[in-house]
Amino acid sequence: MNKHALLQLFTLAMLGSVASLASCGSPASLPVSAGTGPAPELPAPEHKLIPVVHVAKAKGWPEGVTPTAAAGLAVNAFASGLDHPRWLYALPNGDVLVSETNGPPRPDDAKGIKGWFFKRFQMKAGAGVPSANRITLLRDADGDGVAELRTVFMDSLMSPFGIALVGSTLYVANSDALVRVPYETGVTHIGVTPVKVTDLPAGPLNHHWTKNVIASPDGHTLYVTVGSNSNAGENGIDKEEGRAAIWQVDAQTGAHSVMASGLRNPVGLAWQPESGQLWVSVNERDELGSDIVPDYMTHVTPGAFYGWPWSYYGQHEDSRPKPARPDMVARAIAPDYALGPHTASLGLAWSGGAALPASFTHGMFVGQHGSWNRKPFSGYAVVFVPFAGATPLGAPRDVLTGFLGAGGEARGRPVGVALDTRGALLVADDVGNTVWRVVGR
Repeated sequence: MNKHALLQLFTLAMLGSVASLASCGSPASLPVSAGTGPAPELPAPEHKLIPVVHVAKAKGWPEGVTPTAAAGLAVNAFASGLDHPRWLYALPNGDVLVSETNGPPRPDDAKGIKGWFFKRFQMKAGAGVPSANRITLLRDADGDGVAELRTVFMDSLMSPFGIALVGSTLYVANSDALVRVPYETGVTHIGVTPVKVTDLPAGPLNHHWTKNVIASPDGHTLYVTVGSNSNAGENGIDKEEGRAAIWQVDAQTGAHSVMASGLRNPVGLAWQPESGQLWVSVNERDELGSDIVPDYMTHVTPGAFYGWPWSYYGQHEDSRPKPARPDMVARAIAPDYALGPHTASLGLAWSGGAALPASFTHGMFVGQHGSWNRKPFSGYAVVFVPFAGATPLGAPRDVLTGFLGAGGEARGRPVGVALDTRGALLVADDVGNTVWRVVGR
């Protein structure tokens, strides 16, 4: 048998293994609601040779089909035909910036047999496409809810994600550095070379590559999220320097320090106006079963440690990281509100100013990208968590659903959420390649 035939047989065998693995692992014994709220249920972890893998194949939206909006809401495509849109930022003049982005080259990530399978799962889920490395500007000048102008606002970036405007300076969080450029109201393209504010942890091993940024109300300080370099410390604690944390960065000098740590993959950031507290959405660890660990959102206590990798949801110890650190487990504090196991809760936006029904005007919008390691699926929705004053209270309410088709295929996967200047909710859908716009009926 020649080498080509052997390669084909090997490929078929591996693909068969992928298909087999995609249906392995134990199903959940609890509903998603049990892992949601201020006091989630946390059953004993599962430790299996082959963990739960359950991947929704990315298909995209059939012609004429949109997500399903909750009662009292309506949804339409603000812009479609984008290239993996993941994050959004609404400028004061009404323009909307969207990061069209995906992971950077990271040759040391996901190596070996496990890495081989993981990369195939990413391809199946729609996350294996090359990064467009650009920020696109969308403009709806006539106010009809559809962007009629689309321009390349910035390009030649390195897997850009978070965006923040402070006065006449625009900050962009690339996967490897926080940079800035001058901004003038109404411009549709910025061609100057960005100036580096500070390097961010990256390199050939860059497991959680997304970096988000938000400015303090006075604009003097920038807060940047930096995800971990592993699931649970398996690449060595030395590879986690400065990671699994929120940095605070001096906007002028780039001087930085860690504001809070032990956050496995912090992504969304939002200010809660009554308390003045910074809130963050965090993706928790995998491979402990379908029922744990829930993702969460929490207000950020300066100097706090939230457990990763040695414990989860406070002081529930994870036996996998070595060496064990009971001292770190004892330091860990529990987050405020669980968002369900493996929902991949990424987007976070405070609802103030939303032109929506009253039941959606005091709380947090959350974009749930959806699970790849829970049976049945979780997430694949945009939800709203109501607050009483500065505290989350009650169960999440669906805002947009229908991202999964009847056969379990992913029509779309919501990521970033933001309010536009007219009070509509915008949602970046990186599998549907669309920005959706939600308004009250």
